Amino acid sequence: MKPKKFIQQNPPHPGEILQELYFTPLKLSVTSAADKLFITRPNLSAILNGRAGISPVMALKLSRAFDTTPHYWLNLQANYDLWQAMLHDKGIEKVKMLV
Repeated sequence: MKPKKFIQQNPPHPGEILQELYFTPLKLSVTSAADKLFITRPNLSAILNGRAGISPVMALKLSRAFDTTPHYWLNLQANYDLWQAMLHDKGIEKVKMLV
């Protein structure tokens, strides 16, 4: 029996979620949030603009800052990364089943 495949279609980058669900409603500035997260402003800006991903350490910081879990942030990143790999890595189609 083949396992069922479930992959969210075109998931948003975690930075988009961070911006729309947290920064905008809470009226947070990048500068003040970066200071409170102990990261640089350019690093946070890169995350918010989808140019950088969520690392495990960043997931821990975000979970503490926004009362979520680190798994939430890492799952958002993993879903986004998996979708991007499916779209852009055509070599995957060449892989043969081993079982």
